Amino acid sequence: MYCSSGNYEAFARPRKPVSVDKKTAWFIGAGLAALAGAAFLIRDGHMPGNRITILERLTLPGGALDGAKQRERGFVIRGGREMEDHFECLWDLFRSIPSLELEGASVLDEFYWLNKDDPNYSLQRATVNRGQDAHTDGLFSLTGNAQKDLIAIFLADPRDMEKKRIDEVFGQDLLNSNFWLYWRTMFAFEEWHSALEMKLYLHRFIHHIGGLPDFRTLKFTKYNQYESLVLPLCNWLAKQGVNFQFGVKVTDVDFAIRPEYNQATRINYKRDGASNGIDLCADDLVFVTIGSLTENSDTGDHHTPATLNEGPAPAWDLWRRISEKSTAFGRPDVFGGNIHATKWESATITTLDTRIPDYIRKIAKRDPFGGKVVTGGIVTVKDSSWLLSWTVNRQPHFKHQPNDQIIVWLYSLFVNKLGDFVKKPMQDCTGAEVTQEWLYHLGVPIAEIPQLAETGAKTVPVMMPYITSLFMPRRAGDRPDVVPKGAANFAFIGQFAEAAERDCVFTTEYSVRTAMEAVYTLLDIERGVPQVFNSTYDVRTILAAIARLRDSKEIQIEPVSFRKLLQETVEAPVLGELLKGIK
Repeated sequence: MYCSSGNYEAFARPRKPVSVDKKTAWFIGAGLAALAGAAFLIRDGHMPGNRITILERLTLPGGALDGAKQRERGFVIRGGREMEDHFECLWDLFRSIPSLELEGASVLDEFYWLNKDDPNYSLQRATVNRGQDAHTDGLFSLTGNAQKDLIAIFLADPRDMEKKRIDEVFGQDLLNSNFWLYWRTMFAFEEWHSALEMKLYLHRFIHHIGGLPDFRTLKFTKYNQYESLVLPLCNWLAKQGVNFQFGVKVTDVDFAIRPEYNQATRINYKRDGASNGIDLCADDLVFVTIGSLTENSDTGDHHTPATLNEGPAPAWDLWRRISEKSTAFGRPDVFGGNIHATKWESATITTLDTRIPDYIRKIAKRDPFGGKVVTGGIVTVKDSSWLLSWTVNRQPHFKHQPNDQIIVWLYSLFVNKLGDFVKKPMQDCTGAEVTQEWLYHLGVPIAEIPQLAETGAKTVPVMMPYITSLFMPRRAGDRPDVVPKGAANFAFIGQFAEAAERDCVFTTEYSVRTAMEAVYTLLDIERGVPQVFNSTYDVRTILAAIARLRDSKEIQIEPVSFRKLLQETVEAPVLGELLKGIK
């Protein structure tokens, strides 16, 4: 497997691998990584779809990319997906998947045209004082010390950031800035999360620094992620003959571990309470999704709180059993061993009363029923004790959503703190109580809030114990390589596998990248995996980001200081790589 950029590689069609006709493939889990891996096996590996099997414990594919109307509860989405131009692997995949909406178009075509015609941007990023404009006004409000903190982490050796928390490398000036408000609520970072992951995000998305205050660099699907991404992909895979087996709980994978050669030999699973297994030979390729962001999610309803499920977690227990067999298979408890540091809660609100959309319209400054961009991303309630954020995407958000209803997604980072109106932690609130807190911050008259929340909306809260587990402080080796050294017929995929090409987690791109690297490596496909967009090596992008972070204030640097800054930048590990091999 190698990485590449440019049209020469991007448009090339790889030839059929020599040994593919002898091979079969097994995917453990049916999340985006597995679905993408199956597609790459077919499209680029020339493997017949009927030789691919996907084993999934749940009854639906898609993993975290969900979206459904549940009986009695109502519409539910656990989260949303922010995407951008340079998700190179994701768009490489979906250029080949036919749209379910537009005849003769791909999912990428559909997405591209939609965002051309209706570009995304926010007209009010944050509110205070019950729905009033917070007047962050596109400013980052970074002091000189805060700017130094950002430059220091950007230039730091990644190894120096291992096992460190964000609040160990950033001072209070930065943590009190608008920059941190934008950043933490957009990406769901907490102060105790990984400084290394923060650094990777800065490098990965430096070309989007200017878009943080208004989200103009983001792009969204027409409908929820399940209907817009998962359904067309699964529809295409099914037509290729891929075998989906639901209700299959994989409990372990056996390996033959030898020096320089490791082989998966058996998949152990339970179905309908009975234990069974699949014996594997060297020509059986196994792709294991390890860990899970949405494992043990619990769904409440309008009158019932969601609960925190700290019990057995099958996806994490599978990884724990696998990791016991080799130190190369990662350390799952680094990520999944501290639920109280990795949890937060979301809620899906369906409006039923015609008064609520008027408050949405006032803040979004757009018609929520217009079928186009509404809030343009999350609206953060800056003075919320829960640090509550909410968003309304293009409506309808579900294909079969009634025309007079609006779907709102809401989440809070501080689920243990008392609300400003309900005086309860979000984690103890029913859907109606979450709605009360939201209506309070929209500016609904206090006397109207209880009744409007009770009858004017239907809200489904969801507690997710492991949702930010991938951000926990870590070091090299905590995540296993996608294809560990000596692996003959297996790979690890998803958010907890270590991609060979630098990239950052908590994105659809990362799931697809790990799948592409796994397939291309095990089948030795003669085409490059797309490189991560190299904006972090572009001096123009870096200077533009610095200007925006300084709120466009003129940069005053003495010649000697400027020379020193340039020298430190060139010598920094991330840029110093460019100089290797130059004589």
